[in-house]
Amino acid sequence: MKISKLLDSHRVILQQARLANLAQAFLTLRRLAERVRRGRLGGHVQLRQPDAAEDRFWASLTALEGSQSVLEEHFTDEELMEFADAVAYLRDTDALDVTFRLEHLDALFVQPVETELRRAGVEFDLETEAASRAPQPDGAARPAPRADRHRGEAPRQR
Repeated sequence: MKISKLLDSHRVILQQARLANLAQAFLTLRRLAERVRRGRLGGHVQLRQPDAAEDRFWASLTALEGSQSVLEEHFTDEELMEFADAVAYLRDTDALDVTFRLEHLDALFVQPVETELRRAGVEFDLETEAASRAPQPDGAARPAPRADRHRGEAPRQR
C-alpha cells in the first residue's frame, strides 16, 4: 500500500466523518424543531452544555421568557444533552452557552445544516419522523416524552 493512497483515504474518511456528524446533528435538531413547532413553544431560551466547574452536570435549556416547567415537560435531560451537543458541534465549541428564540430553532440551526448537507451532495432519503409520531386513531396527540428523574440529579448508571 502506498502512502499517497493512505493520505487520500484519510482525507475522504475525515470528510465522511464530518458529514456523518452533520447528518446526526441535522436529525437531532430537526426532531426537536418539530417538537417546538407542534408544541407552539417560543421565547428566549439559554442552551448550555454541562460544566463541572459550575456544578452543572447536564445540559440545560433555561426559559428566559415564559415557563420553565413547559420546557421541562417537552424535553428530557438526554434530549437536552443531544441538543447541546449538536449545537456545540455546529458552533465548534466545547463550552456552549447560547441564547436564542426557541421558535427560531429551525431557521437558526436546522436549515443551515440542511443547506450544507445538500451542497455536499447528501440525499435526504429518510422519511420524516412525523409519520412515526402521527396522531393516534382516536385523534389524540401522543404525549411529549418526559424525563424519568428530576432535573439536577446525577445520571443513572445503565
